[in-house]
Amino acid sequence: MGRKMAMMAAKPPQDGRRAADFMGIGSSKPPEGTAGAIFAIALVLLICAVALVIGQTVLSVVVASVPTAPLWLLLVFVAVALVPLMLLAVRVFPWLTNWYYLLPAIICLLTFTVYPIIMTFGYAFTNFNSQNNNRPDSTTEISVTRAGDNTLSLSGDSKIATLVCRKPACVGEILELRSDAEIGRPGGSFTVVRIQGNTIVFDRPVPIDTTRVRRINPISNIGFGNFQEIFSKASVQLTPVFIWTIAFALGTTVLNVFVGLLLGILLNNKRLKFRNLYRSLLILPWAVPGVISILMWQILMNQNFGGLNRLLGLFGALPVPWLTDPMWAKMAILLVNLWLGFPYMMTATLGALSAIPDELYEASEIDGANKLEQVRFITLPMLTVAFTPIILATFAFNFNNFGIIYLLTGGGPAEAGREATARSTDILLSWGFNTAFTGAGAQAYGLAGAVSVIVGVLTVVISIFNFRAAGVFKEARR
Repeated sequence: MGRKMAMMAAKPPQDGRRAADFMGIGSSKPPEGTAGAIFAIALVLLICAVALVIGQTVLSVVVASVPTAPLWLLLVFVAVALVPLMLLAVRVFPWLTNWYYLLPAIICLLTFTVYPIIMTFGYAFTNFNSQNNNRPDSTTEISVTRAGDNTLSLSGDSKIATLVCRKPACVGEILELRSDAEIGRPGGSFTVVRIQGNTIVFDRPVPIDTTRVRRINPISNIGFGNFQEIFSKASVQLTPVFIWTIAFALGTTVLNVFVGLLLGILLNNKRLKFRNLYRSLLILPWAVPGVISILMWQILMNQNFGGLNRLLGLFGALPVPWLTDPMWAKMAILLVNLWLGFPYMMTATLGALSAIPDELYEASEIDGANKLEQVRFITLPMLTVAFTPIILATFAFNFNNFGIIYLLTGGGPAEAGREATARSTDILLSWGFNTAFTGAGAQAYGLAGAVSVIVGVLTVVISIFNFRAAGVFKEARR
């Protein structure tokens, strides 16, 4: 019994050993499996987060001493802090060196993908706009004089009402204090404790040379207020825009696939003379940059002097309002997108047709099948497998195809009963863009964030449907 107890006491704790083996402490062998990969990524992110905190802390100290210090110094401080942290982590986890090769990709992913998503989602629940932006409102500025350590008195014709406080008696309101010597430089922010007559009492001592104050419009949390506003106006914003987005993506996909398949099948005929010349000419719309093509189509579709209407006029047709009538503008978008997209579908068709054995067609000819029957029973079934992912990807791309809407019609023309930010040819993405940057009055970044969240949810749902239709999940299970 005593010997057994001694042996048990000599054995190290199994839990501690397993934890050490999993984390790979002191080992050059990285942790294995999905859990090991997650642990490694979390460790790299932790190092980056610590370096960021150190960089921000150092920058805040520098800005406190030198208010004009540039913000790009944050990158310098983070890089300086990151190097010793990485070296220290490698001493504890030698296997982490391999993961450092992924560090640039991880940083880019966090900076350009994860961070914008988090910020957009966060702004969706705020009142962030051109007015509520955590910046001073110059229209609320009043003149003051210092009356005590933490008090200011109104001077001249100044009135407390000019501050337009959003809180009762301005209690808790944040004001920016400025002096004539600080023109062009940001002033300090102070919180109002109370107002006694013409005297403003702050939470801490104010600068001696303060001569002016103005209110700061804060970004505040409004919960689901933006989403409530969107769905309350669904009949004039969300619903018509969503319907047109689906119709645009679906119509473009059907037209491009049909024309691309038709041209690809025709050009695949080896008996067709000059087929290589036809291929070269038909692929030109794909070779020209899309931005240039769209702008040229915008000129061609001008109702008054556009080349398209001039050509139609030769046959006695009246000028077509391609870009000024809601229905014709939608037709114009589908037409231009067909011009831009059919060469890709044609090329994909030619590539897929080259993989179909000629023996199938020869055998069908022996059985007495004509060309149409060969296309119906051989070509199209063989192309279905290859074209299913292409069709789904085309639909998903055009669902968020902001470029052609912005460049060709700008979302217009306006339509009766619709909001100024959700016009006749706006899709969901351009509607969010208009809400954020071109809205009448205050530019509603928070509301645009809510629109982006809705677009993101719809995109995820469509992507899941596409994956299921393409059999991606079944392939993954195999």
